[in-house]
Amino acid sequence: MRETLLGKTPEELKEVALKVGLPPFAGKQIAGWLYGRRVQDIDLMTNISKLGRDRLKEEYDLGVTPPSTCQVSRDGTKKYLFPLGGGNAVEAVMIPDDDRKTLCVSSQAGCRMGCKFCMTGRQGFHGQLSAAGILSQFVSIDEAPDLTNAVFMGMGEPLDNFDNVLRAIEVLTSDWGFAWSPKRITLSTIGVIPNLRRYLDLTRCHLAVSLHTPFPDERAQLMPVQKAWPLEDVIDLLHGYDFRGQRRVSFEYTMFAGLNDDKRHADALIRLLKGLECRVNLIRFHRIPDAPFEPSPQVIMENFRDRLSNHGITCTIRASRGEDIMAACGMLAGEHRKKSD
Repeated sequence: MRETLLGKTPEELKEVALKVGLPPFAGKQIAGWLYGRRVQDIDLMTNISKLGRDRLKEEYDLGVTPPSTCQVSRDGTKKYLFPLGGGNAVEAVMIPDDDRKTLCVSSQAGCRMGCKFCMTGRQGFHGQLSAAGILSQFVSIDEAPDLTNAVFMGMGEPLDNFDNVLRAIEVLTSDWGFAWSPKRITLSTIGVIPNLRRYLDLTRCHLAVSLHTPFPDERAQLMPVQKAWPLEDVIDLLHGYDFRGQRRVSFEYTMFAGLNDDKRHADALIRLLKGLECRVNLIRFHRIPDAPFEPSPQVIMENFRDRLSNHGITCTIRASRGEDIMAACGMLAGEHRKKSD
């Protein structure tokens, strides 16, 4: 199996160039084609000799996997499906919003966190995406040249595949890569504490923590990870970092009717987040098959938002996007897997 080029640094690409008989500076040229022009064919690297390109193709693959399917919502949201073989696939969702185009990117095939309300978690874990597999979602979609933001909030737990996610972030934010500001990237996590600390120490990207209820016993029922990495420990860790500058921390709170949407939960959330510079995003639950959860009514969500806002916590209700194309993470990949069985 040939090694992939996508995800390599210029120094690593210099070694690739030397290995196939190209001059050292060809590594920088390859990087320019991969990340500057985002080509999807080695033969398009026209400032490299044909003989050099042929040698490159003998031992290396670009690492770009094009999507096999694209669904388009009435609101302009687009869901791309990337087949991985063996019946597995991952999704990336492009969300347009005025002059912004945000890509919700996957980091794993399936997930081993087992959150009860998550379609991806219910499918089990089927493998880590390489850095190339992550970056391929950025370079192979129709909107690739126009993407303005990214959220690691698709299939999988990013901090459970942190080395590959970190490499993808390095490519996205380096001058030799996509040259994005870290402020254009958000990583969403359930709170894998060892790698959360690494993420906060090694990057300046934004953070979103999946919270969903302030009560530990209730959270453990929804999210088994609560037993390994309690939310209280995650909050304690966050208190050790400064979120008043470039980086933003937010908490994702999916609202389930009659489960986590009353005054008791709002007041406990206010107490939990006291003294932490943050915001709360209330998320409307997208129904998934055979799940016992129902979305909270709009008026309940508004009352919850207003209670938090009145106590000094910035709180917003996230607009629901792409519901008509099963935009909830994992639904399209789940259908793909069923058809492959």
